[in-house]
Amino acid sequence: MQGGSTGIGYGLKYQARCISDVKADTDHTSFITGTLSLREENEVHLLRLSAGGTELICEGLFSHPEEIWNLSSCPFDQRVFSTVFSSGESFGAAVWQIPELYGQLNSPQLERIASLDGHVGKLNCVLWWPSGRNDKLISIDQENIFLWSLDCSRQAAQVEVQSKESAGMLHYLSGGAWDPHDVNAVAATCESSVQFWDLRAMKKTNSIERGHVRNVDYDTRKKHILVTAEDESGIHIWDLRMPKVPIKELRGHSHWAWAVACNPEYDGLILSGGTDSTVNLWYASTTTSDELTSESVFKSPTQELDPLLNSFSDYDDSVYGLAWSSEEPWIFASLSYDGRVVVESIKAYLPKK
Repeated sequence: MQGGSTGIGYGLKYQARCISDVKADTDHTSFITGTLSLREENEVHLLRLSAGGTELICEGLFSHPEEIWNLSSCPFDQRVFSTVFSSGESFGAAVWQIPELYGQLNSPQLERIASLDGHVGKLNCVLWWPSGRNDKLISIDQENIFLWSLDCSRQAAQVEVQSKESAGMLHYLSGGAWDPHDVNAVAATCESSVQFWDLRAMKKTNSIERGHVRNVDYDTRKKHILVTAEDESGIHIWDLRMPKVPIKELRGHSHWAWAVACNPEYDGLILSGGTDSTVNLWYASTTTSDELTSESVFKSPTQELDPLLNSFSDYDDSVYGLAWSSEEPWIFASLSYDGRVVVESIKAYLPKK
């Protein structure tokens, strides 16, 4: 099903790649995003959806010293977030805090809580503990995974453990996701596979041999389910108990798929975006037949549904950023490379009660 955008737009001043749901804001649907300009001073925008759902309001605008390649909001403190940034050839990562009275300040400055130092190769992402309040963070560079303990009161972060074996020169790590069902497990993407690491031993335990995986996300509602976004072959869903072949294949992008996000509340709802300037909304439940009537949001026991519910195609550039709202899980935000944020509602695609 093809369709343009009926969403609410917001324009950043510069190019951008990353956007995050502000999960800790339990009163509003909020997102945070940052820009990627090589020559200009970059910006972090804190955005809130109006009470009527008709306007995207900039709650805070903050300067950031360097290009932002990855940004993630703290799951238990709405004023805290992390960035991975670059100034030319060098990369770094830090945890920041938005000043408490930022709305009353003329030019509010972000406070750097901690720097995640010690990386040698290109830094790719920072992952927050996936469930509940915890001081643990993960950072991933090309060859190593670091597990950190964050102390906000002392404004410091300490490395607890570093991966003991290199990913290898031919297998550069490029990103990852923390398993919400097993906090000792993380999936890391690289050029030729998805690697699974045990954080206790900091060693690889398994892998999916798959080339050019750009992004991964765990299904938050079902154990053992991982979704991958890939260059030429679209979206695949994997049961990690049987990692040799995907259990489902979703083909709907005309070019490379770069981002994927599983809905935090509704079983089987998946977003994907890519270099075809399109966001696809999928329904691809992995529910078995005996669970279908009790767990599936979309109840269709007699016929196979078309997994592609809608294509949002009102973009002028590649879509690299996707984020579901935790507060209102029928709402998502997308970010295209030209700095355009679009917030959409998918209520029309949910089942009628």
